[in-house]
Amino acid sequence: MKRKLLTALLSVSLLPVMLAGCGNTGVGDTAGTEAAAGNMGQEDESKQTEPEKVALRIWVEEANIENLQKMIDSFEQKYAGQADFDITIEVSGDADTRKNVLGDVHNAADIFSMPDDQLYSLIAGGALSPVVNQEEVKAANLEDAVNAASYNGTLYAYPYSADNGYFLYYNKEYLSEADVQTLDGIMAVAAENGKKISMELTSGWYLYSFYGNTGLEFGINDDGVTNYCTWNSSEGSIKGVDVAQALLDITANPGFIAQPDSDFVEAAKSGDCIAGISGVWNAVSIQEAWGSGYGACKLPTYTCNGQQIQMSSFKGYKMFGVNTYSAHPEWAHKLADWITNEENQTLRFEERSQGPSNKNAAASDAVGKVPAIAAVIDQSQYGTLQRVGNSYWDACTNFVNTIINGNPDNIQLQELVDKLVEGICASVVQ
Repeated sequence: MKRKLLTALLSVSLLPVMLAGCGNTGVGDTAGTEAAAGNMGQEDESKQTEPEKVALRIWVEEANIENLQKMIDSFEQKYAGQADFDITIEVSGDADTRKNVLGDVHNAADIFSMPDDQLYSLIAGGALSPVVNQEEVKAANLEDAVNAASYNGTLYAYPYSADNGYFLYYNKEYLSEADVQTLDGIMAVAAENGKKISMELTSGWYLYSFYGNTGLEFGINDDGVTNYCTWNSSEGSIKGVDVAQALLDITANPGFIAQPDSDFVEAAKSGDCIAGISGVWNAVSIQEAWGSGYGACKLPTYTCNGQQIQMSSFKGYKMFGVNTYSAHPEWAHKLADWITNEENQTLRFEERSQGPSNKNAAASDAVGKVPAIAAVIDQSQYGTLQRVGNSYWDACTNFVNTIINGNPDNIQLQELVDKLVEGICASVVQ
């Protein structure tokens, strides 16, 4: 059943403003109003046409509404007189965009915010109208962000943030820059002080960090539905059982706790956690909790089969897509382009602390001075775009639950990782 969206929270309209003169052109331009009387004193009256009525709906998360409204206001000022706008913002969580759009694409919003991992599904569902000014948008944004919004070289959405990943938060009152280079170092300091480092290990999103730089492979097949995975490989310097043993050692360490992301915030506030692996969405809360001790950096290395392995990550980008079935596709593309341009990505950073994907905005001194954004950008060099079939998630959760509980049935580790891979690669009927 299609999720029922909240009713429109904001609606803005621009009263028709007639442009004087006869030379205006473009979408919805009006003709000239009146010509001056000629030398003979005769008056000509030109016909006036009403501006085109353009109703557009945008889906975004509730926290972004106020910021987006400012962008819409400036858009209407920019195109004043060219159309009679009725632009409505509606609440829709980014995680639910794919479900909400494909559930009823003809009645979905004209423009919708989404994370990059939903791109392929929305393209396959015929829901995305390709970006109009391809080369301009590609040139303006970071290469990784462009790749995340593209399929077979065609850009299907307008990138607007480059911070949808995770990294390490740490409390400088306990941990030095040397300590946070290794997970062993962090756990040792935490244990000595009766504290913890937190990680939502039961999520496959975070579990990937232990596999991404091991040489073991994982990804989605060309069918866009099923996965391939070699996390159970018995060859190479790092084998599947080596990672499983490393995870058993980590979860048994008194300085580590596997818990939900939201619990990490509360544990940081209470002082129980002095470090945690999370994303920019918790930056304000963690900074408030630790004050002057607040720090952020790339993920540490961890010990696996006697080696130090740099922890990887899924890196992600957010973007606005334009609905193929929009009644006003030209204006929808104009608006999507506007709310993702350099000026508005800068505004989004200033007001919402979201890391820009625009090259110029991302290179600003102000962005570099924000620890969380600097950390996620630094970590991105060790990250991979999330392209995952649905069978991945439950398989990871089941595997990690066994690990966290200390493998109580003493399952052979090769059998354990074989079962993990079998689940990850399973064919799931949607």
